[in-house]
Amino acid sequence: MTTHNLPYNLPHDTAGDVPQLVARALQEDIGHGDITAMLIPADKEASASVISRDSAVICGRPWVDEVFRQLDPNTRVDWEISEGDVVSPNQTLFTLTGNARVLLTGERTALNFLQTLSATATLARQYADLSADSDIRILDTRKTIPGLRLAQKYAVAVGGCNNHRIGLYDAFLIKENHIAACGGIVKAVAQARKIATDKVVEVEVENLDELRQALLAKADVVMLDNFSPTDIEGLKTLNFGHTKVEVSGNITAQTLQQYIGAEVNYISSGSLTKHVQAIDLSMRLI
Repeated sequence: MTTHNLPYNLPHDTAGDVPQLVARALQEDIGHGDITAMLIPADKEASASVISRDSAVICGRPWVDEVFRQLDPNTRVDWEISEGDVVSPNQTLFTLTGNARVLLTGERTALNFLQTLSATATLARQYADLSADSDIRILDTRKTIPGLRLAQKYAVAVGGCNNHRIGLYDAFLIKENHIAACGGIVKAVAQARKIATDKVVEVEVENLDELRQALLAKADVVMLDNFSPTDIEGLKTLNFGHTKVEVSGNITAQTLQQYIGAEVNYISSGSLTKHVQAIDLSMRLI
């Protein structure tokens, strides 16, 4: 996948995650068998089309393909759009041809993935468009739907925004409780440098005093938590050196533009993955 100049060198094993995720989702839905599908003759063949009832950035093709591959590899999935395409209401996304039972059994699982990941990509595209005229990178967070971490991170990138760290293992993000437990920002950063010299060390700060401590400790990134645009404007006299600046805290599509003109490197928003509204999709047998 395209990494869109990620701030960290993060591993993306999205492709390897797809079969496992789909298998779990199918087991969750089908259990011991789709008893409603048994109403249909076992050898009946059918075709179906899937349309979007909303305008959206489509994301999730690999998951849809994998659903029907696992149910019956003879099922034919013919896409009329590419991953990342913008579609209009009532536009056909793909058609299916195969065993009728299989098409109906896989319908909900396939559309669940597609509607959720497309929703994530659509919101990410909105944020990307709002920041298109700036050098600021819009980042997601770890506030993802449990089990869909890699999938939603992928969708964010498809939408045109950037990934923050994938999990707790690929970068340090030292927050209030870490600072308290370690005995201060300087001590926490120093300990992080000893643990992993090759990892980004980021410190979340809530006030000017904490910011000064993080700069003294030479953190790689400082996260300004709930700083207003006016607060950020007042920081211009500080010497940030090589430390990059991230803004976070209640960032939405409505508040994002207030920060676009600020002299910061990153803006992170949990809303990219937790405030999404599923895209309305519909499948009908032809």
